[in-house]
Amino acid sequence: MKATGIVRRIDELGRVVIPKEIRRTLRIREGDPLELFTDRDELMLKKYSPIASVERFAEGTAKSLSEQSGYLAAILDTDSVLSVGGAGKRALIGKTVTDKVTEIMTARSSYLANKAEGGEIVPIANDSDYAATAQIIVPIVAGGDCLGAVVLLSNEEGAVLEANAVKLARLTADIIANQFE
Repeated sequence: MKATGIVRRIDELGRVVIPKEIRRTLRIREGDPLELFTDRDELMLKKYSPIASVERFAEGTAKSLSEQSGYLAAILDTDSVLSVGGAGKRALIGKTVTDKVTEIMTARSSYLANKAEGGEIVPIANDSDYAATAQIIVPIVAGGDCLGAVVLLSNEEGAVLEANAVKLARLTADIIANQFE
């Protein structure tokens, strides 16, 4: 565990303020759910990710989606890349998502871009060297909350994601969302 040197007191209602620097570093925003854990005399907070609770399902889903579509497939929660299937997965797995992807998820609308048609390719993960030439990002929305996204990527020169790939990504996002309703 990383020491921060920051000390906070509990108020009369049992509340503790998490310093802004820590919230920024961990990408914790107002309204984000947190899980509480105890270990002997330690209290731990962890940003809650409902999709992480179905991680094994997400792994199989990403693999199947990649096999069916022929593209690199990724399942994201709101902060990181949880599961990836297909060639090039090491470039994305476990990395944090970019602010642009967070904006797309927050807007709750799909994003399609093909470089061959002049579309702007959005980097999926920070510190990733995967150079996509075509992409679809479909938010996973359950109960009005965005839980993450399904992403299909191609790095082939001149690649264009067709309507069938878009439908497959949307279907996958709907199936994952239904796991939470």
